[in-house]
Amino acid sequence: MSAKEKPAANAYKDTLHLPVTDFPMRASLTEREPERLAKWEKDGLYQQIQKQSTGKPTFILHDGPPFANGDVHMGTALNKILKDLVAKSKTMLGHHVPFVPGWDCHGLPIEFRVVKESNGLSPVEIRQKSEEYARKYIDIQRASFKRLGVFGDWDHPYLTLDPCYEADIIRTFAKFVEQDLVYRAKRPVIWSYGAGTALAEAEVEYKDKTSPAVYVKFDLVNTPEFATDASLVIWTTTPWTLPANLGIALHPDFDYLVGSFTNAEGSTQKLIVAKSLVDEFQAKNGLTLSATLAEFKGKDLAGYEAQHPFLPRTSKVINALFVTAETGTGQVHIAPGHGADDYQAGLANGLEILSPVDDKGLYTDEVGLPDLVGVHVFKANEPIIALLQEKGALLARHDYKHQYPHCWRSKTPIIFRAVPQFFIKIDAIRQQALAEIDNVTWLPAWGRNRIHGTVESRPDWCISRQRTWGVPLPVFYHSNGMAILDKDIICKTADIIEKLGTNAWFSKSDAEWAQLLDLPDNARRGQDTLDVWIDSGCSSIAVLERNERLHAPADLYIEATDQHRGWFQSSLMVGIATRGRAPYKSVITHGFVVDTSGKKVSKSDQGSDKNAKPMTADHYYNKYGADLVRLWVSSVDYLNEVPFSEELFQQASESYRRIRNTLRVLLGNLHGFDPAKNTVKTEQFTLLDRWILERLENVKRECRDAFEYRVDGVVDVSKSYDFRKVFTVLNQFCTVDLSSLYIDITKDRLYCDASDSIRRRATQTAMYKVTETLCLLLAPILAFTADEAWEYLGHSKSVHLEQFPEVQEVFPGENSTVIVDELLKVRAIIQQSIEKARQEKLIGSNLDALVELTLPEKSFNNAVFNDLPVLEEFFILSVLKINRSSEITDPLALVQMSPHRRCARCWKHLPSVGQGTKPDLCDRCTEAV
Repeated sequence: MSAKEKPAANAYKDTLHLPVTDFPMRASLTEREPERLAKWEKDGLYQQIQKQSTGKPTFILHDGPPFANGDVHMGTALNKILKDLVAKSKTMLGHHVPFVPGWDCHGLPIEFRVVKESNGLSPVEIRQKSEEYARKYIDIQRASFKRLGVFGDWDHPYLTLDPCYEADIIRTFAKFVEQDLVYRAKRPVIWSYGAGTALAEAEVEYKDKTSPAVYVKFDLVNTPEFATDASLVIWTTTPWTLPANLGIALHPDFDYLVGSFTNAEGSTQKLIVAKSLVDEFQAKNGLTLSATLAEFKGKDLAGYEAQHPFLPRTSKVINALFVTAETGTGQVHIAPGHGADDYQAGLANGLEILSPVDDKGLYTDEVGLPDLVGVHVFKANEPIIALLQEKGALLARHDYKHQYPHCWRSKTPIIFRAVPQFFIKIDAIRQQALAEIDNVTWLPAWGRNRIHGTVESRPDWCISRQRTWGVPLPVFYHSNGMAILDKDIICKTADIIEKLGTNAWFSKSDAEWAQLLDLPDNARRGQDTLDVWIDSGCSSIAVLERNERLHAPADLYIEATDQHRGWFQSSLMVGIATRGRAPYKSVITHGFVVDTSGKKVSKSDQGSDKNAKPMTADHYYNKYGADLVRLWVSSVDYLNEVPFSEELFQQASESYRRIRNTLRVLLGNLHGFDPAKNTVKTEQFTLLDRWILERLENVKRECRDAFEYRVDGVVDVSKSYDFRKVFTVLNQFCTVDLSSLYIDITKDRLYCDASDSIRRRATQTAMYKVTETLCLLLAPILAFTADEAWEYLGHSKSVHLEQFPEVQEVFPGENSTVIVDELLKVRAIIQQSIEKARQEKLIGSNLDALVELTLPEKSFNNAVFNDLPVLEEFFILSVLKINRSSEITDPLALVQMSPHRRCARCWKHLPSVGQGTKPDLCDRCTEAV
């Protein structure tokens, strides 16, 4: 533009129909979202949605309860927003979706924190402080979930500490008892000496640990002739369990040899080793096999005995199929009181269950070694190794680095320890549980194999815990120590708990309980609590079946991958034992949120690492806004691990800005458009309008299918809930189809045509349809922004009260997309030539150019290529000339400076400039002003 032209152009600025909207360019989400949230709550939006959708097909997404401990971190935010994306999209697809959020309130982490902060509390005081702690974080987490735009019945959540819920837990236990699934036994459990309690498998985490590994001789006694004077050799990484050794297991079918082994000093020993492990055994022990004296099968030694290396007793030689030939010697040290396999093998062979270790991990008198009584088992490794050396039973030792289970709360290594506990018989319900797994749809599909494997291999369920903050295990004992397991007594206990709460179990005396339940006067209460996985596992009964708005089984459960051995499995087992079915029809497993190094993000890590970058949800919604967090969730592949950092999160900000700017431009271009008065007829749409509306229908179809994919009316879960696809489709539609093409190309007609021209109104009609549809499809993801834009469209009700638009065939028999695809190919060639001319300073912009386009004779023959006004608009040119040639196969574009004068209003170089009443305007602009 020359200096002389600028005043003329400015003179007509007020005649242009530039975009006008109050929809802000700056989102200011951190200020505006809380205001919109307050409005939603004041209007009772969730209740309006529920009322409006009553009578439609009900879809139940059951909320797996987060633990009421700590702030909401990004992993929890991912989970809750995924649930909200499901609930909002299902509602807008025409379902009734009541969502009742819940919290898991009992358990070790809360009690551990309370006891740590206040010593010397009575059980009732511990429980009071634990409940205060839980309720504090319920309020904190609820506020975060609401701030994230998650809709639900937040005023009536389910809490596992509510007396009604606690009573249902106890009634569920009564069902177990009624079916003879509960028994008490002394058998090894996962024990946390740091927390002083048994643990569930899901409460165990694995960390690197270096243990002393030893090769130990057990001299055979009363042996068959081929093993006379020979010694069995075991390899173990837990020398501290050797005082509890009562047996040695060999695989019945392995080949073993009796060999003469020589050490570096030249002395020989007669040792027994699995043949396949001889080479490794020699290397690890500094021995050489000088002669093979005999060979035999493991079953040939079964029933014989070996002398314990440092205690005055023998160990029985047994056979066991769990013995492997992967490492060691093919002979396994058996301590039935310190391992699940050992226990089963000991039980099968009549061995005692010896576990000389107390709650704190200290040896008791039963250890048989006075110097070790009161010593912690992990500190006893070295004294025991020294004793083995002294007795001549130690062949070798080395350090062994391995993944070892640790208590998730106290962070101490766990031990396996036999103590009297209550168990549920898993074998009695295992096959039915496995069958039900195959009646459930799993997404991803590998979820089926994971839970099938854990159920197939899990031992009996240890359901008793040595804790105070939990639901009491409702068992009474006679004076002789015999447990009273009676369904009717347990159900009466549940009725009392429903009225008084579980604190009554701890505050009332044994005599008071005996009177309430008509028990013998000398009956005493048990002090254990139930495993908290029963608490949450009962939710289908205590929530879905109790609440008349819900139903069981639920249509969907969604949790992270650790729940195959946690809530998914406990819910399944409770469902099978009490109802004979799984409590869910479909299960989605999402990955963990991990940092850029691949480490899982957890609340405990955040609390322990003061240098850790923020991973709590409030940091991100307070800094960027909840819609940014929601957009991030929609953009990730949640079925796998989800890498996260603030830098990665900021990429979502770029996508948000593009989408918001698109909405703003669309709203601005709708200024002065009244859909009731200005909507054009179908036949009045131009090619561009027909094209964008065709694309809009494709976008609708792709998004609806991604939210809920149906085949013959039946939902295919494996192809549904694809929120990443929704994000990709909408992001691309805004960025490419709208911003780069439709909005850019139609600027001229919108700004420069007469305000009520048919062509301009056609574009506004199309833009109105596009904007409405974008708001609707974005609503589950950008819950705040879509509602804001919906208001600016002139709607008085929230977008969340609407349904997704149905897919339609807007222009039957036409395919504008095919035509536009051809135009885009030509446009790319023209733009290349224009860019070259611009670099050569021949022209300044597209509108300065006169383009001579030569098309091949036998292609690009659509009628549109004969319509110069349409082509000039599409290619954003002032003047276009078209030739045909039989000598080329691809279009050619020649660019020169237009010889025509430039219109001071639309800036096109046109032959009609100055031909009318306005000397500096083209004929169109003359008419428009």
